[in-house]
Amino acid sequence: MTTNFDYFIVFAEMRTGSNFLETNLNALDGLSCHGEAFNPHFIGYPDKTEILEVSQAMRDSDPMCLINAIRDTPDKLSGFRYFHNHDPRVLEIAMEDPRCAKIILTRNPLDSYVSWKIAKETGQWKLTNIKRRREAQATFNANEFSRFVETLQDFQVFLLNTLQQTGQTAFYLAYEDLKSVDVVNGLAKWLGVPNQLDALDKSLKPQNPSPVTSKVANLEEMTEALSGLDRFNLTRTPNFEPRRGAAVPTYVLGAVTPLLFMPIKGGPEHQVKQWMADLDGVPTESLITGLNQKQARQWMRGNQENRRFTVLRHPLARAHTVFCNKILSKERGAFVKIRETLRNQFNLPLPKGKIDSSYSKSDHRAAFEVFLGFLRMNLAGQTAIRVDGRWCTQAQALSMFSEFAILDYVFREDELATVLPPLAQRYGHPDPAVPNTAPLDQPYSLADIYDDKLESMCASVYQRDYQMFGFGPWRPTD
Repeated sequence: MTTNFDYFIVFAEMRTGSNFLETNLNALDGLSCHGEAFNPHFIGYPDKTEILEVSQAMRDSDPMCLINAIRDTPDKLSGFRYFHNHDPRVLEIAMEDPRCAKIILTRNPLDSYVSWKIAKETGQWKLTNIKRRREAQATFNANEFSRFVETLQDFQVFLLNTLQQTGQTAFYLAYEDLKSVDVVNGLAKWLGVPNQLDALDKSLKPQNPSPVTSKVANLEEMTEALSGLDRFNLTRTPNFEPRRGAAVPTYVLGAVTPLLFMPIKGGPEHQVKQWMADLDGVPTESLITGLNQKQARQWMRGNQENRRFTVLRHPLARAHTVFCNKILSKERGAFVKIRETLRNQFNLPLPKGKIDSSYSKSDHRAAFEVFLGFLRMNLAGQTAIRVDGRWCTQAQALSMFSEFAILDYVFREDELATVLPPLAQRYGHPDPAVPNTAPLDQPYSLADIYDDKLESMCASVYQRDYQMFGFGPWRPTD
């Protein structure tokens, strides 16, 4: 038997028909499926103590020993069923191995949930004799079902994304497909097994063949709860931003006090750094920065009482600051080329040279509005200009921080005077200073031009930040 695969894995969940699929796979000469081989509570099946002379203890100590045994089964292509809560070490091994065939079995989550609830109620998880069928109705729990669906969706998205990233494909099956002998034979062909079934196994019986509406005790409650589900994900905020690195070299570590500041560009970086330096009585140049990940982890291990924090700035204030400092300005460090592109391609109403006294408040208001329009397109992936870290969403920045370390605190800029001093006091600073407020933007402050239209435009551009962090309208004290 020649095949492109060394072994196979059936990704499924409880009550998706995986027992029936396994029975039919085992009916094919050349195929062997070993149940839930990596279920953390048993090996293969509840009454088994080993698979292919590998015990549960051996498997738990080294899952690779069982994978090798399955892979090396002579004259057969062997595999196993895997659910989302099975040994996670196996998931990493299998997903990275193109010689492992991936079979993905899914079912309508409501049907799976109701079937699962009935099985829990009756204690009957498999039916071979219809005379022994036990009847019960499920009680629908909206919160439980919501968590159930979210878990399934998260796992399916993980599988899909990993297959895409590794250049692999899978054989997808729906619960309804299992009734077709042609589909099961097609799966056998895909696996490289020439043998075919004449008919499907008839030993397993459908346990609850009636419509789902007749299997639920609180049907009205279920109907009302399901009507509130966002079936088409209409409320999801699309995210086209490029993934960013954890930016560890930008982290700022206290010279003495074990505080680790993970700055978000465009925020009050200078004010927080100055406060940290003043806390230890050193110049800002003495603060520790520019470390790589290994060095930063070594510092964390040596300062186990450390606390990691970042500071959010209101999205509108942040956008205005970067506009003034990087687009209006022609000083060193300003984005001169981006400014020219915005002038030429986005009709940004700015003079070619430096800003002078002829540049009015209304000119500034009009130019900033065009800049917000550019940000909307830029963050949506509709421009050729990079998504700079100074105007990326703060939600994206925080998600990248988490790849290195989890933050202890996420502060807002307008609350620094009340939250930073108590943080310093826990490290022996009895009367710490209050951090300075950020200087007003030049040549005009946001307060000079603020109105509801700008707020609405910014809320559209930074919808993720407004939703995730609960930002309301900007206020001059922000």
